[in-house]
Amino acid sequence: MFGLESITVYPVKALRGIEVANWRVGARGLDGDRRWMLVDESGAFVTQRALPELARISTTLVGDVLRLRGKTELELPRSLATGDLVSVKVWSSTVSAIVYRPARAWLRKELGAVLDLVYMPDSTERAVNPAYGQPGDVVSFADGYPVMVMAQASLVDLNARLAEPVSMRRFRPNLVVSGTHAWAEDHWKRLRIGEVLMRVVKPCERCTVTTIDPDSDSPAKGKEPLATLSTFRERNSKIHFGQNAIADVFGELRTGDEIVID
Repeated sequence: MFGLESITVYPVKALRGIEVANWRVGARGLDGDRRWMLVDESGAFVTQRALPELARISTTLVGDVLRLRGKTELELPRSLATGDLVSVKVWSSTVSAIVYRPARAWLRKELGAVLDLVYMPDSTERAVNPAYGQPGDVVSFADGYPVMVMAQASLVDLNARLAEPVSMRRFRPNLVVSGTHAWAEDHWKRLRIGEVLMRVVKPCERCTVTTIDPDSDSPAKGKEPLATLSTFRERNSKIHFGQNAIADVFGELRTGDEIVID
């Protein structure tokens, strides 16, 4: 039997996620997932690729309150997301967002960089790549697709090839599936988890973020696990691990749910 091993929500793109026992999934993915993002003074998105130190900032999302915790803590009610919309850029998408002005000073103290925290309101709709999606498919500030799914067995296989094992947190999945064989996700087409039905649309292409240890007090880029993955998971000059998915039928997910895979 295949089961839902874990559920993780990442309220702020590039910051630490929150592992939860149950959560709702909708058109943009898990509720609240990557609805916030950090941008530089030009409005361009900023992630651990540029600032590995982002890996040490944790998030909590309770109702309409977002909390960030680094050396100190910042509490941000969603009601602060008011005011004029600004244009921000994430990869090739330029979309409208609302700036949380009080976050700038906190981020500067924590990271020594001039950054703003922005929020994607419901009025903003960012389309997925039409080459892999359908009309009406939308995504938050995630790299390209609403949900990222991985098989626990694939990480076990990878760790057997590494001198030092790595945690699943390196790969930032939303959903982890148990009970499959290693790399089974390469062949998935559809997933039914409880009442939720998802299309599996595209392999996830991996970058240097996977080489940053999220549990380190001084996060920095390394070589692994990308170096090892490149020896057996490289396709067309891209390293694949995990699958991107889009929900067609929305509802509540719970850890331990049985999963039907096509």
